[in-house]
Amino acid sequence: MHYSQIITMEPGKRSGNPCIRGLRITVADVLGYLASGMSHGEILRDFPYLREEDILASLAFAADRERKLETLAA
Repeated sequence: MHYSQIITMEPGKRSGNPCIRGLRITVADVLGYLASGMSHGEILRDFPYLREEDILASLAFAADRERKLETLAA
């Protein structure tokens, strides 16, 4: 599944930041949890409404955004 089917952006929700499936948890939240050392399993236990696909979509979204920034900088 492509991340575009999971990551949503709505102007009135979380200041338009990319969110998971229209929920109020952002891609940045998920990335922050991963960066702090939480495992996928720990995130899924703490946030039972999330799925493994949501975590992977967050990573794919961040990777794609990074690739786009590299292209703009070149």
